[in-house]
Amino acid sequence: MSIDVEKIRQDFPILDQMVHDKPLVYLDNGATTQKPLAVINALENYYRKDNSNVHRGAHALSDRATIAFEDARKTVQSFLNTQYSEEIIWTRGTTESINIVAQSFGQVFIKKGDEIIVSAMEHHANIVPWQMLCERTGAKLKVIPVSDAGELDMTAFAAMLNSNVKMVSVVHVSNALGTVNPVAKIIKLAHEVGAKVLIDGAQSVAHFPVDVQALDADFYVFSGHKVFGPTGIGCLYGKKELLDQMPPVQGGGEMIERVSFEGTTYQGLPFKFESGTPNISGAIGLDAALKYLMALDRVALSEYEDDLLKYAHERAAQCEGMRVIGTAKNKAGVLSFLIDGTHPADIGMLLDQQGIAVRTGHHCAMPIMDQFSIPGTARASFSIYNTRQEVDALFEGIEKVKMFLC
Repeated sequence: MSIDVEKIRQDFPILDQMVHDKPLVYLDNGATTQKPLAVINALENYYRKDNSNVHRGAHALSDRATIAFEDARKTVQSFLNTQYSEEIIWTRGTTESINIVAQSFGQVFIKKGDEIIVSAMEHHANIVPWQMLCERTGAKLKVIPVSDAGELDMTAFAAMLNSNVKMVSVVHVSNALGTVNPVAKIIKLAHEVGAKVLIDGAQSVAHFPVDVQALDADFYVFSGHKVFGPTGIGCLYGKKELLDQMPPVQGGGEMIERVSFEGTTYQGLPFKFESGTPNISGAIGLDAALKYLMALDRVALSEYEDDLLKYAHERAAQCEGMRVIGTAKNKAGVLSFLIDGTHPADIGMLLDQQGIAVRTGHHCAMPIMDQFSIPGTARASFSIYNTRQEVDALFEGIEKVKMFLC
């Protein structure tokens, strides 16, 4: 199957607009991706025809909503290739998913003297929950060093592993650097000392296929809005044997089997982690997003995106005064950069005036910014609907920024 990017672009109506009297060039996909008509239509159809609560209704609308909601869980199962659909827990996104694991897994398996390993390139969402867990339990947080190119020091990681390590939690693709980490090797090494592994897939699942069984990941998490779905919906995958041992972190309706003042019994998976009315429309929208993506040739899409990023790096190498932050050999979707004599916020503001949307700041990755001794970067992040012409527009915009600021 070949990739017709112009046809793909037609599926995303938001791209066809003017911003500040300039054609929109949307290069902020690391923050959130745009939504195809398939998702927009699925959301509209749910609210027009099927809007109802799920699981407990005794009428047709509730039946239809429940079927769609649980079918979405099966779609995620297929998308990640999990063994069981009940290994998929609906959450608000990657951040909540990591927090659930830190709180629930931590309650059962982490004690004083244990060790948790993260990397220096992590998003704050994969740092702070583990710091909080260490504060509660007396466990110790250890950090995998990152090279100047933005690659994990795997020799240092291997040396950190011992029987005290109970959890390794690392990002699959860095949102700040674009680095694709060797997660299969990380998982294998961690398992050799009995540690469990959580992989933050927020920036990976939109760029290439992920098979959690092949990886042997214990937990894998992602956010719907970064893979063409709605905001406010995400997924926590966990191996069934682990999730069965982990207690719920919130109490309320839906997650209970029976409640009395003498005590409460909880439902089994996945419902014991899904208290209250869930984000029904979000799950249905994510279902449409993943089906849209899986209907395309994902290998060809990955190759197309890799070529686009390579082209952006080639243009950057020819751009005087431009410094790329993150030059790992294996990258996906991200070009983070600085321009001599300018602040990232000014770059973003002036590019916006030209209709070019990028992200600026520390990208919720302050520790790696501190390592590079920079306040942040300007970040262009690419997706399946971006083109070489848009990369050219970015660099034309950068030249205008340099003329104005330098």
